Amino acid sequence: MSSALFSPISLGPVTLPNRIVVAPMCQYSAIDGNVADWHAVHLGALARSGAGLVIIEATGVEAAGRISPWDVGLYSDDNERALAKVLDTCAKVGNATFGIQLAHAGRKASTEAPWRGGKPVPGGAGGWQTFAPSARAFADGWPVPAALDADGMRRVRQAFVDAARRAVRLGIRVIELHYCHGYLMHQFMSPLANHRDDAYGGSPENRLRFPLETFGAVRDACPPDVVVGARISGSDWMEGGSGIDDGIAIAQGIEARGGGFIDVSTGGIDPRARIVVGPGYQVPHAEQVRKHVRIPVCAVGMISHAAQAEEIVANGRADLVGLARAFLDNPHWPLHAAQQLGAAIDYPPQYARAHPSVWRAAAYR
Repeated sequence: MSSALFSPISLGPVTLPNRIVVAPMCQYSAIDGNVADWHAVHLGALARSGAGLVIIEATGVEAAGRISPWDVGLYSDDNERALAKVLDTCAKVGNATFGIQLAHAGRKASTEAPWRGGKPVPGGAGGWQTFAPSARAFADGWPVPAALDADGMRRVRQAFVDAARRAVRLGIRVIELHYCHGYLMHQFMSPLANHRDDAYGGSPENRLRFPLETFGAVRDACPPDVVVGARISGSDWMEGGSGIDDGIAIAQGIEARGGGFIDVSTGGIDPRARIVVGPGYQVPHAEQVRKHVRIPVCAVGMISHAAQAEEIVANGRADLVGLARAFLDNPHWPLHAAQQLGAAIDYPPQYARAHPSVWRAAAYR
């Protein structure tokens, strides 16, 4: 039995052994932007999971771009050294390709960790000034961000470039820019957050200008053997917000600037959005984007079962599938999926005694 999910795929110069992606998952466990012990264990487990690609969580390109004070950053030498140490450990224990998601939270920055409530951190308690395309708060009770002027936009664009260069020095060959979930670049793209009246606001073309300029700058700063893509939004789930046409437009703009892949998600721009959640609920958005670009497209959103993931890839709805919470629940998800789909996959020799071919109890799992 051949499996589409476990067939190889090339993202430009980077070839993956299968179509399974560990999507970025914030752990809120960094110290001053530095990964630490938690990340060594968390990412180490994913390195030997069998996934073709593991994307490191949303990583702030500047300190003010972190979602929380405990987010990972890649804006300092200390950040770079800490991540180098963890990636070295991952390379020794597993064979997964590692990517990184570079991000700026914009007006959704400076918040508590989810288990602490996720609300804005007051300035006197370690919070900071946030930035956005327009001086409009994310929600009632949230601080009003400072609208980025030309100098501020140059600073942010350069921060993305500098972080990408650090990632390249770390040996990372897959870089994903975070253009979704209501964070800074998505804020520029959505009319619900962008109320500018200059060349970066108003028309759809203007609202896409800064994200595309930034993408082009990052792509130009990276060598040819590094693939650069983006996670984009297929819908704001609100009247008057961005929709699938905007998602297609940004995807085509990224492709035209040398982008190597597109990861399609939705939501996050406004807490009042009514998102209809269910198994594979975001896959149709990826399916629509895939019809309009020639580069690989990744689908996400409550993908949790092997047969479900196989159907998405086998039927050409997406080229890859990204799973997040399924990996928190089961870091060996690909190993079990391969067994269910009759696919061959490298099995860690240290765990060979648990393989179904030699361990009878696996039949009762």
